[in-house]
Amino acid sequence: MKRPTVILRACPDYDVDRIRRLVREGLTRLDLTPRGRTLVKPNLVASGPFFPHAYTRPEFAEGVLLALKDRDGGMTELAVGERCGITVPTRYAFKNAGYHPVAKRTGARLYPFEEVPQVAIPLYHPGRLRDVFYTPAPVAMADFFVNIPKFKAHPWTTVTFSMKNYIGIQDDRHRLIDHDHKLDQKVADLQYITQPQFIALDAITAGEGRMLTPLPFDLGLVIMGDNQVAVDAMCCRIIGLDPMEVEHIRLAHERGFGPVGMDDIDLDGDVTLEGAQQKAEGFRTGLIRVEDYFAGTNIRAYGGPPPGGEVDYCWGGCPGAMEEAIEILRVFDKATDEKMPPVHIAFGRIDRPIDAKPGEKVVFIGDCAEYHGTIAGKPVQIQSRYVDRSQKEPLEAKHEDIFEKMAKVGFNMWRNRKVDVIRMPGCPVSVAEQALALVSIGGLKNPYFDPKISVDFTNCYLSSKTRVAAKRLMGERYNQTGPAERGAARPEQNLPPAGVPTPLER
Repeated sequence: MKRPTVILRACPDYDVDRIRRLVREGLTRLDLTPRGRTLVKPNLVASGPFFPHAYTRPEFAEGVLLALKDRDGGMTELAVGERCGITVPTRYAFKNAGYHPVAKRTGARLYPFEEVPQVAIPLYHPGRLRDVFYTPAPVAMADFFVNIPKFKAHPWTTVTFSMKNYIGIQDDRHRLIDHDHKLDQKVADLQYITQPQFIALDAITAGEGRMLTPLPFDLGLVIMGDNQVAVDAMCCRIIGLDPMEVEHIRLAHERGFGPVGMDDIDLDGDVTLEGAQQKAEGFRTGLIRVEDYFAGTNIRAYGGPPPGGEVDYCWGGCPGAMEEAIEILRVFDKATDEKMPPVHIAFGRIDRPIDAKPGEKVVFIGDCAEYHGTIAGKPVQIQSRYVDRSQKEPLEAKHEDIFEKMAKVGFNMWRNRKVDVIRMPGCPVSVAEQALALVSIGGLKNPYFDPKISVDFTNCYLSSKTRVAAKRLMGERYNQTGPAERGAARPEQNLPPAGVPTPLER
C-alpha cells in the first residue's frame, strides 16, 4: 500500500468554481485520473430545506464532478449514486438536494441504488459478520470510485466521515441487517466491497451533534485524500478525537485498510492540522446515551444491554434511532415537547424499576427488549424475541416501504390505545417507525403528511416503484461476472490485510 496523503484546503463558502479548482488540484496532487465507469457517492441521508446541514451540498457535488471531467482519463460514464435514509425514495432525496440540475449541467447520471440490481460480494476475512454482502451493481462495477461524504457527528458511531458513508451502498433490506450493536463492525466489513480512489469531504459547513438534523458548524474546509482510514483519522484529530476510539476506524486500521498515525500519513494543503483544530474547537459529536438525551423532557428513556453480553448498550440500533426520531418531529411540529405526555421508552434488557404512573404509556422497543417486574403496581413480563444474526439470511430480508410502516405502526398503536404497556418489534426499529409511534402517542404532526413535502414525496415514491417494476418486467440485468473479472485485474480496488485475498479474487 502506498503512503496515503490527506489534503486540507480552506474553502469559506459553497462557490462551485472554487470547489472545482480545489478538487482538481487535489486530484493532480494525488496523481489521479478518473477512468471507465466513474461513480461518485455523496451523503444524502436526508436533504432539502428541513434538513439543510445533513447532506453533501449540490454545489460541492458539482465542483467535484466538474473537477473529475477536468482530469478525465478516459471516463465512459460519470454517475452519482446513493441510497438515502430508510423508507425515503432516493429520487426524493436527489430532488430536494438539488442534484437534478447538477446532473444536467455536468452530464452525470443519477443512480438511486434501491432501483438497480444488487450484486453478491463474498467475504472471507476472519471475524466477518456475514459471508456475503449485497451491493448495488453500479458500485460493484465502478472502475473509479469517489466518496464525497458530509463532515458530521453521528448518534450511533460518534462521527460519520468517509467510511461510515458506506452504509449507503446497500439497499434497505440489507442495510438494516446488523444495524445494531454491531454497526461499527458492519461498517468495517463493508470496506471489503471496494475502496475509493479519491475522497473529498464537504466540511465547509459541518454538522454537529446529530445525523439527520445536525446543527451547522462553520468549518470552512475541503478535506481530500486517497485512503479512507487516513482521511477519517485526520478528521477525528481535527475535532480532538483519538481515531482509535472510533470503533469502525480502529477495526479497519487493524485489518490493514490504512494508517491512523501522523507519522504514516503525508499532510498537505494550505491549512495546517493546528489551524483546522482551531476552526473545529467546540465541535460536538453525537454519542449520547438515550437516558441523558431525553433528560428534562416528558420522555423518560431506559437503555439496557442487548443480547450476547459483549456490550452494555446498543449504540448502533434502536436508542439512537429514537434520538433522531424526536429531532425530526421537532422540525415538523414546533410544539412536540409541549404536546408529548409523560411516556416511558425502554430498550434492551431493563433490570431496574420503570417508574410509570397509571395511565402513562410504556413502550418496549426492539426484539431484544426484556423486563420482569411491575409497572404502576401491575406485574409485567416482557420476553426477549431476539433472533441471533446467524439465523438471518440476507436473501430472505424483506423491504417495508414507508406506507407499509405507517399501516403497521398505526395498527399496533390503535390496537393498544387502551393499554399502557406496548411492544414494538424489530431489530432495529427504524427512525421512521419510532417517529410514527411518537406521532400517535403525542398527537403530533405526521411529517409524511406535511403539505410542504407530501406531494413531492408521493410522486417520487410512485415513480421509484413504477421504475423498479418496469425494469423487472423488461428483465434488465447487469453483467454480474464483470466486476469479478475486473476486480481480479485491479487488486488496488480492494485493500484487505497483506496475504488475505480480496473477495473478487477468489
